[in-house]
Amino acid sequence: MNLLLLSPEDFFAPEMVRIADRRHRHLREVLRAGPGQPLRAGLLNGKLGSAHVVAQTAEQTTLRVALTELPPTPAPLTLLLALPRPKAVRRLLQGVTAFGIKRIVLLNTARVDKSYWQSPFLAQDALREQLLLGLEQARDTLLPEVLLCPRFRPFVEDQLPQLAADTLRLVAHPASTRPCPSAVDGAVTLAIGPEGGFVPFEVDLLTAHGFTAVHLGARPLRVETAVSALLGRLLRL
Repeated sequence: MNLLLLSPEDFFAPEMVRIADRRHRHLREVLRAGPGQPLRAGLLNGKLGSAHVVAQTAEQTTLRVALTELPPTPAPLTLLLALPRPKAVRRLLQGVTAFGIKRIVLLNTARVDKSYWQSPFLAQDALREQLLLGLEQARDTLLPEVLLCPRFRPFVEDQLPQLAADTLRLVAHPASTRPCPSAVDGAVTLAIGPEGGFVPFEVDLLTAHGFTAVHLGARPLRVETAVSALLGRLLRL
């Protein structure tokens, strides 16, 4: 935990918070943060700053906070990601959130197993938990938006034009002859397919809506690796 991420419900006075959940256990058992110890803290969707442990018991930790700093600037990229395997969803959401991505679209494609959409990992509480862990990792407070879109063509035709307006539109496609650009200035909408990639119909539909197919080289990559490689290449980190 690189950041103690707080919610408004944690406050019992203007600068005083009390926590009794996994964050308390982490402070006590992992960080061994006792009275007087300073910590980095932030308010969800609010400012960053410091926190000092005032008191601690086996059940809860009380802290005094001073939040005066703005959170990091969001990454100017919207990610369209073919829904990965349920267990991979957790890792990917944490990693993407740590990159500063604030809009994530989990999308159905021809090569996505339909059973993935029934996974309990897609429940709102489960998604939120992974996003919070990503924020804690990156010392960020701005919660990303996650959209679930189980119908590919209606999403691309009806929602995507507005969502991707005024952005550079890229689709990762190994068969492309154009290399992925690097350190792009301005906003980007990036589409990444499942293991095996988008099928030709999907690539054609995306390119018909202004997307350019790009590649990362000759080596096929797993989705988790490709996501990190593409974000690292496109963003000015």
